[in-house]
Amino acid sequence: MNRTDRLVAMVMYMQGRRVVRAEELAAHFEVTTRTIYRDVAALSEAGVPVAGEAGVGYSLVKSYHLPPVMLTTEEAGALYLGSEMARQFSDASLRAPAQTALDKLRAILPADTRDQLERLAQNTVIVGPATTQPAVATERRWLLTVQQAVVRRQLVIIVYKGKQREESETREIEPLGTVYYTGQWYLVAWCRLRKDFRFFRVDRIVEIVVKPDRFPHRPNFSLTKFLDEMSAGKDMTMAQVRFSNMAMERVRREGSGGVMKERKTSDGTEVTLSTFSLEWLADWLMSFGEEAEALAPDSLRKIISERARSIVRRYERKIVADIRLSGGSGTLAPS
Repeated sequence: MNRTDRLVAMVMYMQGRRVVRAEELAAHFEVTTRTIYRDVAALSEAGVPVAGEAGVGYSLVKSYHLPPVMLTTEEAGALYLGSEMARQFSDASLRAPAQTALDKLRAILPADTRDQLERLAQNTVIVGPATTQPAVATERRWLLTVQQAVVRRQLVIIVYKGKQREESETREIEPLGTVYYTGQWYLVAWCRLRKDFRFFRVDRIVEIVVKPDRFPHRPNFSLTKFLDEMSAGKDMTMAQVRFSNMAMERVRREGSGGVMKERKTSDGTEVTLSTFSLEWLADWLMSFGEEAEALAPDSLRKIISERARSIVRRYERKIVADIRLSGGSGTLAPS
């Protein structure tokens, strides 16, 4: 952010708060407090009535208001996604306000920005519950770039590292839409290398280059229709899992998009799940500990078994290392 943009943003930040300390401004704008002191002085010289009191903070004179600032396309897109996720994942009491806020956002946007927002809405699908894990700062840094390429129909070159691959692959793709599914963002694209539609997890994109070239519009492609066909087709895998009764509340909350059927048994509830990825399902089931047991397919049980053995070996190595370090003797029970 250049200094001019930061000065305007500082006024907007202070306008929405009664008193703001220099340290708070410095942390928010990722600059030093000395820079904040210089910026406040520059605002005062420009005629912005900033009042400051030592040990308290800065504030704007109550009668001062910054004229409305028009949102950029990126800002409008970010507000749309935030509103849509709040509408789907928050308490029901917030759904109507979130929808009306989104309607007001559309109403104030200029026509070209509104058209881009509509294209973003048409090519974004949010499925399943929000993740409970906080996003890591270095992850998901490509989402805005990807969504802009979808809206503008620009060719993209990505360096992608799949979960099962040690080496990264370079692909030239036509980005067609983004999908939020159980805590992860996915890019749906036409891969020119594979000559087929592919899913790419956004946080596994290592590098991305957006080319100025535009790819032809695909009038017969619909993201929601494509996902429906995927769900009904061979790419979805069915699994049976037995959960303890205590775990069922979390299962219904986090697995709502994939829970197909429930059946009460004497020792819990057997649940039929549909998933795009047995690897992802294995990771999720392992987070339940002893409260979940995969029943079928055998490939899912094998994945969980191998990962559990890997975890056991890791801890056994640590125990052996600790014993050797302490000079003691001991044996481990065979696994």
